[in-house]
Amino acid sequence: MEKEYPSCARCPYTAEERLCSMRSGKALPSCPTDDTELLEKANIEFENQNIREFARQASIQEGEGYRNRNPHNTCPEPCKPRLLEIVEFAEKMGFRKLGLAFCTGLSREAGAVERFLSEKGFEVVSVICKAGRIQKEFIGIKDSEKIRPGTDESMCNSIFQAMVLNKAETEFNIMIGLCVGHDSLFLKYSDAFCTVLAAKDRTSAHNPLAAVYTLESYSRYLKKD
Repeated sequence: MEKEYPSCARCPYTAEERLCSMRSGKALPSCPTDDTELLEKANIEFENQNIREFARQASIQEGEGYRNRNPHNTCPEPCKPRLLEIVEFAEKMGFRKLGLAFCTGLSREAGAVERFLSEKGFEVVSVICKAGRIQKEFIGIKDSEKIRPGTDESMCNSIFQAMVLNKAETEFNIMIGLCVGHDSLFLKYSDAFCTVLAAKDRTSAHNPLAAVYTLESYSRYLKKD
């Protein structure tokens, strides 16, 4: 018999009636909430006081992202942009040295963020994706695979970005527009916890959900082979 894996994204039940929301809730046969053995293993990690405090402050920050919170309000109002939430969360955790790992294509935005964070009293260490000036041929990129064939192109070296911030002993790293895959390498090699301020999406002003929202209309061409 083929094993069923969790498929929460296909759960047919409303948020209010799901098993993950209420003790007597409904669930698909593959619901991960029923995997009590794995859940217990995950929960053991919260015995680490640093992890527990990180999770606790994250939940507090989540709640503070809304106003008019009360049991009778079925539609709490979001009230803070992510940039402000990152600042508030860092302050809750007592972080003073922040890292910025950013894409060269978002240099202007990274500059604005660095100034904003510095004005809030943080020490900021920033490193661009092209730091190190390693040519793309180093990882086997052919000339025809470059953005501009026939030119020297530095590779995005997100491993080096992570190591630069590790050496600086940053306490919390903020990612701004790293490419798909490069962001994965940065997350793998960063010693500090990370968060994403902006995800790279060249066609939608770095709003990846724009394509998701329009999959049945303007972006339906994406479904074609």
